[in-house]
Amino acid sequence: MIEATAIITRTSTTIAMTVGTTTTTGQTVQLRSLTKHYGAVIALENLTLDIPAGTYCCLLGPSGCGKTTTLQLLAGHTPITTGDIYLGDQRITHLSPQARNTAMVFQDYALFPHKTVAENVGFGLKMRGVKPRDRAPVVQEMLALVEMGGLGDRTPAQLSGGQRQRIALARALATRPQVLLLDEPLSALDESLRVKTRRELRRLQQQFGLTFIQVTHAQDEAFALADQIVLLNQGRLEQVGTPHEIYHHPASRFVAEFVGEHNLFAGQVTRVQGTAIEFEVVKLGVLHSQGQGAQQGTAAVVAVRSDRLHLSNPETSDAPRYGGLAQITAIEFTGYITRVNLKLVANHQDILYKTQTDHWQSLDYAEGQTVQVGWFAADCQFLAH
Repeated sequence: MIEATAIITRTSTTIAMTVGTTTTTGQTVQLRSLTKHYGAVIALENLTLDIPAGTYCCLLGPSGCGKTTTLQLLAGHTPITTGDIYLGDQRITHLSPQARNTAMVFQDYALFPHKTVAENVGFGLKMRGVKPRDRAPVVQEMLALVEMGGLGDRTPAQLSGGQRQRIALARALATRPQVLLLDEPLSALDESLRVKTRRELRRLQQQFGLTFIQVTHAQDEAFALADQIVLLNQGRLEQVGTPHEIYHHPASRFVAEFVGEHNLFAGQVTRVQGTAIEFEVVKLGVLHSQGQGAQQGTAAVVAVRSDRLHLSNPETSDAPRYGGLAQITAIEFTGYITRVNLKLVANHQDILYKTQTDHWQSLDYAEGQTVQVGWFAADCQFLAH
């Protein structure tokens, strides 16, 4: 295994690391008012974003949100309608893909079926004019790095899905890019292999000190890999933050619904005192929350994460302050976690409760049963929009 031996430099724009005998650097990526239209269709609108050097960034969101478009614009495979892209201090908006010092790992890996593994890994170097005698040691270094040494003479058809993914990574890393772009690289793998491979991705990113930008629609993947999550919705930026920030402090109703499976309670702000907010939900009563941007008399939403609810027998006197009676409408066992759908008696709203399966089994509740559901003020997240 080839280890990263030293950090050479670290500035606001570049991280340089020595891997084997080669220095590799990660660059900051700056997007400025990046926009892409296809006729009247807005694929991406006015995206401004900073991705620090050496960051593992995940572009997250539902299908059609603009994440793959963003990656294609970064790679130079799709022309920009308006806006600019910078790598470090260099404006690369109109540079060809080959001139950007980026590399891309495609969703289907895009390996050449008629070439050997070694030829695939060395292809980018060949296109850059590197002579065969100089390509060979780099190819062997990359194969060792992804634990595929000794398989250079095989063809892609002789490899498993996980092995093909590693070869695609080795080919991309062989050109020593400053930014590696990954388009859902784990989507074709089964669950156990996906978990193993994402650990390998994170190891390689840290070992090389590169800036990784990965498209994914899987929240668990983004949470496990990312230093920075960029959440997109309908071509627009919803929130940027660490996995912890995105999960615990959603910035909008969309983020709360998409991440963490929050229960949303719509109502009206009745009182604001600093960051303390009093909020009334029809037929459910007054909730208290902390937040920013609240204005008395306006409609808004309070979010409560599904794993922060508490269930108890209706006659229990120590139930949390907020909530009410609810009927269990469905129980879904998913392994470690059990998901329970409930309908509040007061306003007939459907809500979700999630807990560890062992805990759920200890509660001994059944579908159709009426229970007391509650939560605490500290679990209420105010959302102005």
